[in-house]
Amino acid sequence: MLEKVVIANRGEIALRILRACRELGIKTVAVHSTADANLKHVLLADESVCIGPPSSKDSYLNMPAIISAAEVTDSMAIHPGYGFLSENADFAERVEKSGFIFVGPKAETIRTMGDKVSAITTMKKAGVPCVPGSDGPLGNDPAENIRIARQIGYPVIIKASGGGGGRGMRVVHSEATLLNSINVTQVEAMAAFGNGQVYMEKFLEKPRHIEIQVMADNYGNVIHLGERDCSLQRRHQKVIEEAPAPGITPKQRKQIGERCIAACSAVGYRGAGTLEFLYQDNEFYFIEMNTRVQVEHPVTELITGIDIVKTQLRVAAGERLPWTQSDIAIRGHAIECRINAEDPKGFVPSPGLVKLYHPPGGPGIRIDSHLYSGYTVPPYYDSLIGKLIAYGEDRDTAIARMKTALSEMVVEGIKTNIPLHQEIFNHTAFKAGGLDIHYLERRLGIK
Repeated sequence: MLEKVVIANRGEIALRILRACRELGIKTVAVHSTADANLKHVLLADESVCIGPPSSKDSYLNMPAIISAAEVTDSMAIHPGYGFLSENADFAERVEKSGFIFVGPKAETIRTMGDKVSAITTMKKAGVPCVPGSDGPLGNDPAENIRIARQIGYPVIIKASGGGGGRGMRVVHSEATLLNSINVTQVEAMAAFGNGQVYMEKFLEKPRHIEIQVMADNYGNVIHLGERDCSLQRRHQKVIEEAPAPGITPKQRKQIGERCIAACSAVGYRGAGTLEFLYQDNEFYFIEMNTRVQVEHPVTELITGIDIVKTQLRVAAGERLPWTQSDIAIRGHAIECRINAEDPKGFVPSPGLVKLYHPPGGPGIRIDSHLYSGYTVPPYYDSLIGKLIAYGEDRDTAIARMKTALSEMVVEGIKTNIPLHQEIFNHTAFKAGGLDIHYLERRLGIK
């Protein structure tokens, strides 16, 4: 087992990784910015190293500083969590070349799956269904781009090849705006991702967002842990996730899961990963792969009984997966609410002093959060301050427990989106399940 791990992240995921390390007897090193000296995991870690000022580019995105922290603490591995450098192939490569273990896939795998054009090509070869599209990056020939769009059929969506997090996308409803939309997206993609390559896909009108969780070891063993429904979104950012996805049959799960396993085997995948799909008219369409642990991993852990973060660490230490696909059983239902420090109406971030924090409890309730009374939420980072997860023997029970937990949760001193979640759980349409990715924005009147 790994003796000491650097946790190259912050907030709730850093605390989650620390707890997994503790269970495995692994010592921890928390790297942090000057703004994060009082983070819970920093206070609890065996060692901590300040790696820079508040700005992410000078701290959590500072590769030399993080690797140096591993060197001075005599660590064995670096866990990147999610966000920041977690899907940066150059970072993974530099970590391994520096003599440390990167808790995640190999650098070349991250490069292949991180570029959406190459990822789609890889998936098609493995027999994974993809959204009809340009089958490669768009060139600079206006006539050819118009031809491709006509062949696909409007509306289409222009996407940045190196994009992510909901950025670098533009929907085009008619030929009149196509060429300008391509140019604007290329410029934005270059500015945001350092890669101006874009591609075109059919824009599905009312799809659901369903993803498949996979785990793989260094010896070619791959399993999937079922699906999650992440369709409740605002501006491409997930708000509520649940597992299993309402309406997906065991036969469908088996079919798409087997294709995902084949794709991961083809690229020599290692560690935890998620293949994301749009689902419409009983068909799955691959859109991208996240080569890291997901924010919403707890719902899968609860319905399968498998600790994904501990498994990541065991795989990084060279262990084989202890399960085959036949060992994986899905039991019950789990729902996760992302709790953000933001105004529940205008969604403006709300950093500041947490005067009082009281987490909910009761049967089937899990809270992953770094909050505590007296903690100050800094203004420099993502507004996620916790994840509230409810588990029950069925979806109705999970919903009932979540509604109770939301009513019990107390965060004073800052605004949170708890009222938004309470509103959603009273929607008749949500209770029915199977909503598309545009539902929440339609309901909230967001354009």
